[in-house]
Amino acid sequence: MLRLCEAVGLGGADSAEYARTLLALLGSAAGRPLGLPPADTFLSDDHTPVEYSLSFAPGAEPVLRVLLEPGYGAGSLAENGRAGLRAVRGAARRWGFDTMRLDVLEDLFFPADPQGPLALWCALELLPGGVPKVKVYLNPAASGQERSAATVREALRRLGHREAFEALPPGDRHLFFALDLGDWDEPRVKVYLAHDGLSAAEAPGLSRTGAAPERLEIERFFRTASGRGTGGPGGADELLDRRPGLTCHAFTDTETALPGGFTLHVPVRDYARHDGEALDRAVAVLGHHGIDAAPLVRSLAAVTSRRLTDGVGLIAYLGLAHQQGRPPRVNAYISSEAYAVRPPAGPSLRRARAGH
Repeated sequence: MLRLCEAVGLGGADSAEYARTLLALLGSAAGRPLGLPPADTFLSDDHTPVEYSLSFAPGAEPVLRVLLEPGYGAGSLAENGRAGLRAVRGAARRWGFDTMRLDVLEDLFFPADPQGPLALWCALELLPGGVPKVKVYLNPAASGQERSAATVREALRRLGHREAFEALPPGDRHLFFALDLGDWDEPRVKVYLAHDGLSAAEAPGLSRTGAAPERLEIERFFRTASGRGTGGPGGADELLDRRPGLTCHAFTDTETALPGGFTLHVPVRDYARHDGEALDRAVAVLGHHGIDAAPLVRSLAAVTSRRLTDGVGLIAYLGLAHQQGRPPRVNAYISSEAYAVRPPAGPSLRRARAGH
């Protein structure tokens, strides 16, 4: 955390404060020896309860973000959820924001016998001044996978987005339900969908914003980030057949059913031979949007000293985010690799061609 803060230009006092915040939100898990096997978590490939990301926008400094699981290592999923709620409410008291939007959903996402791969994750956007912006991620399948669509529909309704569910595109799973808490200009409600076998041709049609992003821009991002689709439109090699693509649909305005934001997430680690290749793709995406990639290069060096060609997964996802009235953002998700380095893939994975 300290090295990443330095890599994005946060001052020493802010860096130290955010390091303390990370330890506080992880609770007892912060003192867990790395010599012990990791506890089970869906948050990262190697079961580390922390993932970092950088959010890039043209003409601005990148924003460092951290996603963590406050209930990591709890004895049950129910205990995990209770620990997560305590951590978020403690943060609310510390930083002076309310949790009303989370409170009205507690019975939906924290049943007595929860199911699914997670209970609650907390994300922080680390801004100058030592006070982060806070987000929470909840599990739509808490009452069973078969109930996930109904859970998302009811959660949107309770938050005033009564017709938003019908605006969502088809998806294979409702993966996350997320909320912005605290001091946001436009607090969002976000629904994440998983799309098995997604192709470059299909990806742009998943946006439901009123002013849809440029179709060719989304296709280009898909092809560059994934290295797929080099066989031409409709070709079998376009499909994300190893790990699904994800879309995020962000709602802010309760007066319209349409989301104001759309993000496409590509799991680059499953479609690159090693992290050197993944970084090349990230640099190409950033360059296309006129963004300097140097902070990303510094951030990878801050996380690990290994050669990028010796593993794949340090860059887990690349995302392209569109929000109405704002320029596109590029997000790069960085794994902690506290427990394991995923070995590089074999030579059969195709390298993305120049110009895609």
